[in-house]
Amino acid sequence: MDEKSSVKTLVEDIAKALVDIPNEVVVKELDGEQVTVFELRVAQGDLGKVIGKQGRTARSIRTLLGAVGTKLNRRFALEILE
Repeated sequence: MDEKSSVKTLVEDIAKALVDIPNEVVVKELDGEQVTVFELRVAQGDLGKVIGKQGRTARSIRTLLGAVGTKLNRRFALEILE
């Protein structure tokens, strides 16, 4: 398993732990030249759980991605899709 797919798995696992319907969690990986973007989709009712109060949960996931990106010498971004 390469490093990026393990980062994708990390995002998936975090999202599945937060939501009520883990089967609906879908993470797509979009590779850019400088940034890898992870698109996260969850069930409509679970959107608030992934975003959190005032976006705190989403910000925390992005902070983790930033730390992992620093270690892997790559930039990662998280987009939460409705």
